[in-house]
Amino acid sequence: MSGRTTHSIAHFEAPFMLGGLEGKLPAGDYDIDRDEELIDSTSWLAWRRVATIHLPARTVKSQTSQLVAIDLAELETARKRDQENAA
Repeated sequence: MSGRTTHSIAHFEAPFMLGGLEGKLPAGDYDIDRDEELIDSTSWLAWRRVATIHLPARTVKSQTSQLVAIDLAELETARKRDQENAA
């Protein structure tokens, strides 16, 4: 399988929640990695998407960090909600 990774930064003005994570995450900038893997198929071309968020936020100084798998649709919903509330 071949794959590709896209890196982006998600900015949040206010604390937010994502499924699979306990409690609210603080406002800030979060590194997001989107991995896409080509799924071998004889009939059509398909990609499997997996996203991870880097914790903690970029502005938080910590000796430890972790990568957590997240749902991209849920991340986009949280970002839109954050933008609407900030306006």
